[in-house]
Amino acid sequence: MNIVWTKHGEERQREWERKLGITRQEVEDLLMEPEQVVPGDLEALVAQKRRDNGLLRVPFIGTGEERKILTVYWTSRIEKYWKEG
Repeated sequence: MNIVWTKHGEERQREWERKLGITRQEVEDLLMEPEQVVPGDLEALVAQKRRDNGLLRVPFIGTGEERKILTVYWTSRIEKYWKEG
C-alpha cells in the first residue's frame, strides 16, 4: 500500500510527536492495520486505535492501493468516536 502524506498531516504528526511521542511510523502502521475504521467527514474515512487512555485517529482518503493522510490527532474522548459492534 502506498501512503501519501499531505503537508497538514505531516505538520500535525510532528506536533503530536512532540506532545505524546506519536511517530510517523506509528501513523503509517495504523493505516496498514487499524484497530477500527469509521466514516469521517465528506468522503474521508478515519483509521483509529486505542492509545494511552485515548484514541489515535488518522482521517484519510483511500483510492485503491493508496491512502492519503489528511491529518493526525489524539483524543481522550473514546466514547465519542469508538463504534461498538
